[in-house]
Amino acid sequence: MNSAENLLDTDDQLSFRRDGIGPDIVKKLRRGHWVIQDELDLHGMRRDEAREMVVEFLRMASIRGIRCVRIVHGKGLGSVNNEPVLKKLVFKWLVQRADVMAFCQAKPVDGGGGAVVVLLKGRR
Repeated sequence: MNSAENLLDTDDQLSFRRDGIGPDIVKKLRRGHWVIQDELDLHGMRRDEAREMVVEFLRMASIRGIRCVRIVHGKGLGSVNNEPVLKKLVFKWLVQRADVMAFCQAKPVDGGGGAVVVLLKGRR
């Protein structure tokens, strides 16, 4: 069940964990257990550009051995109807990637509803 069906709605914060990853991992991620080692800001990008940036950002993070990143997708305040277009797309893209172990909405100080914190597969 490695799909959007794994999205959990807990405390009004969207999160995801890959099959075999315990709920404690999402709790730790939400509490800041892992240090955010890099960030990608998608503000002002169109859909195709944002997807390319996410793919390349995660690829480079994996090469560099980074475990925890933040992706700022924005809250949609500059979008038509003030809806966060990139937020839904980023969640969809992350779920599709085998190197993404879990993710959750960022803490308010880290961007809240306008950002997501992602835990990547570690090197073995």
